[in-house]
Amino acid sequence: MFLIAGAALALASCSKDEPVSTNHGNAIDFRAAMQTRATATTTANIAKFFVTAFDKNGANYFSDAEFSKDGSFFTSTPSYYWPSDGSELSFVAYSPSKDELGGTLTLSKDSKTLVDFAPAAAIADQKDFITATATGSKSNESSGVALTFAHQLAQIELRAKNANEGYVFKVQGVRIGKPISKASIDFETDIWKLAGEENKVNYEVTYTGQEKTLGTTAVSIMATDGNNAMLLPQQLTAWDSETDKTNDAEGAYLAVKVQITTKDGARVFPAVSVGEYDWVAVAIGTKWDAGKKYIYTLDFTNGAGKVDPEKPEPTDPTDPDNPGGDIFGGAIKFTVTVNDWIDAAEDIEM
Repeated sequence: MFLIAGAALALASCSKDEPVSTNHGNAIDFRAAMQTRATATTTANIAKFFVTAFDKNGANYFSDAEFSKDGSFFTSTPSYYWPSDGSELSFVAYSPSKDELGGTLTLSKDSKTLVDFAPAAAIADQKDFITATATGSKSNESSGVALTFAHQLAQIELRAKNANEGYVFKVQGVRIGKPISKASIDFETDIWKLAGEENKVNYEVTYTGQEKTLGTTAVSIMATDGNNAMLLPQQLTAWDSETDKTNDAEGAYLAVKVQITTKDGARVFPAVSVGEYDWVAVAIGTKWDAGKKYIYTLDFTNGAGKVDPEKPEPTDPTDPDNPGGDIFGGAIKFTVTVNDWIDAAEDIEM
């Protein structure tokens, strides 16, 4: 009886792990579409992505295969074919490539994760990270497998305007201050797990010689239109500019590298001894969700925020701007008294 039971277990084990046979009909191909909230990667401009497939036993059927656009479909070289027994394959697709993503990508029967992913340090180098999952079988030979990709990052754009004709604001750069920069994602749940608070960084871009003068209509103040940041979804904790002026707690904020003058040319900020441009900041406490584009419009019409919390304490006596201090005081206003006329009698003989 024990021997029979053992033989039955062995047969069950063999049956579970038996390989699937390959159908040499049409190759596996995909039809790709995008969710619509962020726009860096779209259905129209996606050119390639990477796919790992799993067979009915959960084993890797192929791994990290590149699929490129070929007419209405995306196909691979070499081609991969459907199992001839009609069994389903399950797919995990992603872009950009494993090397471009960085971190540790594991796509296997036991784990489908990207660990310690971090957006590129330079905003200009950050890429839209997209993923999709699907299943298909030989029945998809003609139609292809439909993939709908989701954006796994939050897209951040800064715009600015100024409707105060008394001042001229020229912008030379932006900074997104102190979001967490590293996290891991599970491809089966699309849930991010953020790394610790010690992974807070600044994402910054400057464009010397290409300053943007603000007007009444809000314009992008990123380096170029559309070159927005792609950052990890997270709940931001805002910088407390009243009680923590130097931001020792590393709260989140937005900063703009700016020069402020009156329309007559008097320098308001920064002090001439500092240079032509310096940073002003405002706290933010947004919750960034994956797949959403956040457009921050900074309105300089009635103020200019705070002095950069990360600016060193000034040592030059001609620099009055301390970290966390106000750029402007209150609006200039007057109270008026007009003196009464005083009679001054003059008698003239005619």
